[in-house]
Amino acid sequence: METQQKPATSKLLKGFDNELKEMLTADLQAFRENGQFITSNNQSTQQKAA
Repeated sequence: METQQKPATSKLLKGFDNELKEMLTADLQAFRENGQFITSNNQSTQQKAA
C-alpha cells in the first residue's frame, strides 16, 4: 500500500488564518483612517432608521 503525503489540515488552516488576518488588519486600518467608527449605539440606530 502506497502512502501519499498530503499537507496537514492544520498547516492549511494556519496559512488560511494568516492570510485572512492580514486582509482583515489591512481593511481595519483603512477603515480607521477614514474615521468611520460610530461612538455610540444611538448613532448606530439612527443610521439604520434613515
